[in-house]
Amino acid sequence: MLFFENVLLALSGLLANKTRALLTMLGIIIGIGSVIAIVTVGNSLTNSITSSMESMGANNITVGLQQTDTEEETTESGMTFRGPGFQKSPTEEDYYTDEMLEELIKAFPDEVKDFSINASMGSGEVTKGSLYANVEVLGVNEGYFTANEINILQGNNLSEKALDGGKGVAVVSDKFVSNLYEGDNAAAIGQTIEVDIGAKYYQFTIVGVYEYETETTGVSSESDEDISTTVYVPIKNVQTKLHTTAGYEQFTVVVNTGTDSETFIANIETFFNRYYHNNEDFQVSAFSMESMISSMTDMLSTVSIAIAFIAGISLLVGGIGVMNIMLVSISERTKEIGTRKALGAANSSIRLQFIVEAMTICLIGGIIGVVVGIVGGAVAADALGYAASPSIASIVISLLFSLTIGVFFGYYPANKAAKMNPIDALRYE
Repeated sequence: MLFFENVLLALSGLLANKTRALLTMLGIIIGIGSVIAIVTVGNSLTNSITSSMESMGANNITVGLQQTDTEEETTESGMTFRGPGFQKSPTEEDYYTDEMLEELIKAFPDEVKDFSINASMGSGEVTKGSLYANVEVLGVNEGYFTANEINILQGNNLSEKALDGGKGVAVVSDKFVSNLYEGDNAAAIGQTIEVDIGAKYYQFTIVGVYEYETETTGVSSESDEDISTTVYVPIKNVQTKLHTTAGYEQFTVVVNTGTDSETFIANIETFFNRYYHNNEDFQVSAFSMESMISSMTDMLSTVSIAIAFIAGISLLVGGIGVMNIMLVSISERTKEIGTRKALGAANSSIRLQFIVEAMTICLIGGIIGVVVGIVGGAVAADALGYAASPSIASIVISLLFSLTIGVFFGYYPANKAAKMNPIDALRYE
């Protein structure tokens, strides 16, 4: 009961001196508000990037070629240099082949769902009178659409017949249709487009329109009309036109649900090492988006915590302000303290009164700081284009920390008041 009486007494004291109380809380409000806002923006950024990566297939495993560190080069003077500084491009002899991929499916039928393979023909432009659209022509297989979760809005995906035969058909984006066909997806189906890539012209017939998704990991300065979108065509069509039919420098394994990506990565590398153990230039390299997400999340969390810690220094400044105002309050209420002690109040009772008052100041300041932090973080996250994501843990920890500051910085003034001599206190002017 004594505790709650002290809380009410502290509240009445704060209401009697509103301006002084608000100025005392200011350091606490700024400190906690800054921490909450920084953590909110950090969480929003992390969640947005994580969501974007997961939509690209977090469990999918990308398999590529990595140059070994054993390359040598001999100069005209006879000196030999060894190391990764000499870059080489893989040749057709180094590529992964269709036979290798088929063997991988046979070796791991429960883990492998499909393969995603692509080959770029290049970037160019499609025109229609005065209208234009910037594009990148990308040859893909059927598994590419599964791995990247591409949503078809109108028409059809690339058919198995078109893929196997390398037909000159294409799936374009709705933004492409918006630029050239006034957004009429149905009107675009069946139209023939001519892509200008480096002064070479390639014709494709539109068979489908997919939903274009804006990148969430960066900000583009281009206008909607100038944004380059991807035109998907059969990969065999690209390989035929570019005369590159030997294999693939990189591909993505679409794994089945429940597959442990980290374990399967090791299995993939072991499987392909039998093909590359005699290759002096390149070795197998495999990674998953899941591991990248984990690394990026850890990095962003570390940065957010570091910045929040720096902002939290103002909490110490706020705590010193609380201690200062408590010393002033004790000096103003010296006769009150003397009267209470003369009437038999114990030192512990006097000490508790002022500690509770300091805790009350810090708690109210903390609550205001949390509100300011959530609002500020939401505004900042919205300005950056991310959905606000306040951290419940940081809010609870901030409030507990503010109470701790109240106890820590309130104890010295409270102990000083408790040890006052009642006679000296009553005689204080």
